Amino acid sequence: MKTPDFWKEKNLLSEILAPLGWLYAAATQIRIKLTQSYKAEKPVVCIGNLTAGGTGKTPVALSIAQILKKAGKTPFFLSRGYGGSLHNVIVAPARHTPSQVGDEPLLLSECAPVVVNPDRAAGAKLATAHGADCLVMDDGFQNPKLYKDLSFLVFEGAYGIGNGYAIPAGPLRETLAQGVKRAQAAIILGEDKTGIAKQLSLPIFYGKITEEQPKIGNPDVLAFAGIGHPEKFYASLKKCGFNVVEKHDFPDHHVYTRGELQSLIDWAKKHKLDIYTTSKDYVKIPFALQKHFKVLNITVTWEKPDALKDFILNAFEQRQA
Repeated sequence: MKTPDFWKEKNLLSEILAPLGWLYAAATQIRIKLTQSYKAEKPVVCIGNLTAGGTGKTPVALSIAQILKKAGKTPFFLSRGYGGSLHNVIVAPARHTPSQVGDEPLLLSECAPVVVNPDRAAGAKLATAHGADCLVMDDGFQNPKLYKDLSFLVFEGAYGIGNGYAIPAGPLRETLAQGVKRAQAAIILGEDKTGIAKQLSLPIFYGKITEEQPKIGNPDVLAFAGIGHPEKFYASLKKCGFNVVEKHDFPDHHVYTRGELQSLIDWAKKHKLDIYTTSKDYVKIPFALQKHFKVLNITVTWEKPDALKDFILNAFEQRQA
């Protein structure tokens, strides 16, 4: 789903739905407290958040896996494989499709091996058996089945925690106070416009999403995305110098039909536009059609990358002590 606009700030609708949000947050805590966690043989780093919708977890997970690889580690990603039909498999990009393993695992597999399984404990066992010496969870902070040695909460600086209410009144999966108790650090991406840093009693690492500047041929583009906050993608294109003539929003994790993609191609040809999408969406486009689409790649640039690396490795050392 696309993140509802009314989640951004308090309003009449969010106030009406607030009691349901309290129940949702309470149910989350009950589920976490009543579930016994499995402690994996290798250290687990969780890249999580407190809100529904995109906060930049996947780019952060990719960046942290790269940091671990440069430190001589062999990380494996653990993913539930949202929208996929296969469980307890190691993603093979050459033969697995988004309908089988989900979109984010295919993107993550370009960096490190990915185990797809909603049962994160079983996924951890499979990854360890295949040579992982550390595990990176992309999401799963509210999944209590696997013990986390180190949990990061990722916040988008411009969004924070929205209106501060829990689903369906707001974006929160649990209350801020509840989540902070189980986390060891926070990551804020972009300028902290909501003052979320002042509400966190955690070490904070700052980063920003950086666009890899593409070569601009035709500056006029049709842009589409199936992510939680598509407006961020459109803003990034404009920042790179593109004129976004046409926008098409799809639900988060949307699986594109050939008909939908062909309609985009036909519209772009008719109006002489290039087509840009996100890397997460691009992996869901059939190979035969990919030549019609271009990707705006993004990375995370850290304010203090060495401090972040040392913080992670220190958590690993403490586990071994």
